[in-house]
Amino acid sequence: MPEPLTPDLCVIGAGAAGLAAATAAAALGVPVVLIEKGTVGGGRLNAGAPSTALLAAAKRAALMREATPFGVGARYVDVDFKKVHEHVHGVIAGMARNDSVERLTALGVRVIRGGARFKDRRTVAVGDAFEIRARRFVIATGSLPAIPAIPGLDGTFHFTGESIFKLTALPKHLIVIGAGSAGLELAQAFRRLGSAVTVLDEAQPLADDDPECAAIAVTALVREGVVIRSGVKFLKASGTTEKVQIVITAGTSEEIIEGTYLLIAAGRKPSMDGLDLDVARIAHGPSGIKVNKALKTTNRRVYAVGDVIGQKQFTHAGQYHAGLAIRSALFRQSVRVDNDSIPRVTFTDPELAQTGLTEALARQRGIKIRVLRWPYFDNDRALAERDTIGHIKIVTAKNGKILGATIVGAQAGELITAWTLAISQQLNIRAFTGIVVPYPTLSEIGKQAALDVFAPSLTGTFVRRIMAWLRLLG
Repeated sequence: MPEPLTPDLCVIGAGAAGLAAATAAAALGVPVVLIEKGTVGGGRLNAGAPSTALLAAAKRAALMREATPFGVGARYVDVDFKKVHEHVHGVIAGMARNDSVERLTALGVRVIRGGARFKDRRTVAVGDAFEIRARRFVIATGSLPAIPAIPGLDGTFHFTGESIFKLTALPKHLIVIGAGSAGLELAQAFRRLGSAVTVLDEAQPLADDDPECAAIAVTALVREGVVIRSGVKFLKASGTTEKVQIVITAGTSEEIIEGTYLLIAAGRKPSMDGLDLDVARIAHGPSGIKVNKALKTTNRRVYAVGDVIGQKQFTHAGQYHAGLAIRSALFRQSVRVDNDSIPRVTFTDPELAQTGLTEALARQRGIKIRVLRWPYFDNDRALAERDTIGHIKIVTAKNGKILGATIVGAQAGELITAWTLAISQQLNIRAFTGIVVPYPTLSEIGKQAALDVFAPSLTGTFVRRIMAWLRLLG
């Protein structure tokens, strides 16, 4: 007989979103059960943490190569990839301690290992061992790497954005399929560590971002030696563990791209297998579980958050969703997802960060806008650091309300937070003109762009006449 459990909340999936929901509920003293069939920590631990660690190692190699203009010389850069591998997995191990079953249990979360499936609208079974009949459920099963339908790919040895970190030897030539954020981040990292890298995609690189700013990030990668081929068609894949061939067409010609390893970074798909969602009358499709603006599914007792709903597939988006779901499920508060205020960052060098509406999206919505820009090369801190590539681009309504911001350049992922706050609080661009910004910092570029909103009026005839009268008055 399965053990019956009747918690207030049952969370399915222990990735970033599931952990956020479970620990928040437990902190409030609510009985909560957390079910996970795989690794506790999910994509944050399997892909996010190791990617960040690899990028950090690659950046150190690049900084050493680029130190000469500062008067600092290095004869050569020695990359020991086995030690890079140890660094990456040391970071994973450190983060895993924070997500351990023991820590969750100490926080008051009952953790059950195994696959969850719905038996009816309000009951979930975990194998033959448990039956959970909870007041509310939160599905947070995340996503899996999407594998494109390329002939021969199933039989071709390849890595994904999760398995690539098992490599203990530096690839001689890495082929990357996918020119989105994850693909370009890893492409630059391996290039800086010494690999030849070719990126292939049917679409334009960073197609979801502002094209003006994305082009700056892409150009930087090409300058470093990453070969990026967009607009290609994939005909066939073949290869073994250390030799792979991708047959493509570019225009009318057929071409063979040959490398030592293949990385698939073509996006992610919602993880819903085995849940028996139809039994619980939960609507779903290829793009994920269907939810309303309050993250409720078609079953009023069940919420779905994070990657599994197929909207903004970022760790921070899942955590944001979890907070909304907990407020609704436990406190009966009225909540509403605001996807426009969820930022996204591509951690290449330079970084590319976006929040709110892009210029193109604002125009598509028929909004009359004004676009403000300020370059990094006109910032003292950027000059001192020799990090002058990039600019900030701010989109406002005609009345000055901030609608969106894109930053391409050093520390863009850090700088975008202030603009995310501004959008969520519906601030006017004038709010940034009056703040005191520490000198010298990169954050000054935001204030300078905001001040630029007054440039036309300050040079107008009316203002000049006022100034002339004031001079006459002494």
